Parts: sequence; structure tokens; C-alpha cells
Amino acid sequence: MEKDLTNLRQTYVKNTLEEQHIGDDPMALFTKWFDEALETTTIKEANAMSLSTFGADGFPKTRVVLLKKVIEHGFIFYTNYRSEKGQAIAECPQVCLSFFWAPLERQVIIKGTAEKISKEDSEAYFYSRPKGSQLSAFVSPQSEEIPNRAFLEKKVSILESEYKKEKIPFPKKWGGYLVRPISIEFWQGRENRLHDRILFDKVEDHWSKKRLAP
Repeated sequence: MEKDLTNLRQTYVKNTLEEQHIGDDPMALFTKWFDEALETTTIKEANAMSLSTFGADGFPKTRVVLLKKVIEHGFIFYTNYRSEKGQAIAECPQVCLSFFWAPLERQVIIKGTAEKISKEDSEAYFYSRPKGSQLSAFVSPQSEEIPNRAFLEKKVSILESEYKKEKIPFPKKWGGYLVRPISIEFWQGRENRLHDRILFDKVEDHWSKKRLAP
């Protein structure tokens, strides 16, 4: 099957990215952009981000996960530590995060190193989730082959009855990662494909800043 997509294009004219307006702290700029994405009603999940890892097979893989916290040192998300992504991070903690907020014509690309957060912080977040989400995290052998969907639904149903009035045990296989950034690139769409690209690189304890050609 062949499909010609050469005529699909958008014109970007909404915003600009000028050095005098962005400061020297990429985390502050990210927070500003993220808040604007949250306030944009046409963006349904501003915290949806692509996470890229390298697997044992030598291939990169990208999937969408949800950003759950931004702190001074980086970006936190949660997953099953035994999942494909969890095993990939264990073998190669160098990862890439990217956000694309189409209505704002903006993209952020973050390279960094992922590390597990404390069990206490993971547990606190786990119990802040709806009980249905807790059950799913507890029963799912994420990334493993299963016979059918009924297999999972049955396990959830059994546990739902078992823990109807009790606290669901915190699964040791599940928790958070902190991605400590070494570079953060901000991309702002501009007219005629002359996009703005500002790259921050971590140099020891400081950030350097430069403009890249589109």
C-alpha cells in the first residue's frame, strides 16, 4: 500500500523563542512552558511524554508515559521495574524524554540518566492513586506474554474481592524513576520552517545555552 503524504504540512506562527526572554535556567523555562500547556484546553494530557530507551536487542524503543513530578533535579515518572522499559533502564540508564504540545507549536527534548527514587516516595505515590489503578499495577506482569485479556480481568476480580476492605500491598516490582537531565532542547515552531531551537547543556553544575539551526 502506498500513501502520498507530501502535501501534509502546517504553518507555525503562534510564538517565538528569543534568548532575552528565556533566562539561564532550563528547568524554570520548562515549568513555564508546562504551565502554559496545562492551561491550553485543547491539550488533554500535557504531562504525556515519549520515553526512549535502548533494549537488550540493541534497538531503541519509544513509548508514551506520564510525567508525575518536576523537581529541581529532574523529572519523575512511575512504571513496573520488571517491564521492558524497566529492564532496559537497568541495563542502560541513559534515556530521552520528549514532549510535543501541538496547539502551542512547541517541543521539548530531554536527555538524561534515569535512577530509581526511594521506596518511600514510590509507596506514597502508589497509595495516592485510585484503587483500580493500584490493583492493575499489582496484578499486571507488564510486558510479559499472557493468554488473553480475561486472564488479567480474573486476577483483578479476585484481588478486588480479597482486598475490598483492606489495603492493597505495595508491589515491590513497581516504583518511580528520576531522570536527571544533561541536556534540554526547546523547540518553537516558526513560519517557513525557520524554527527556533535553544539547547541547554549541563556542564558540571552549570547550564550552557546555545541556538541551533532548524
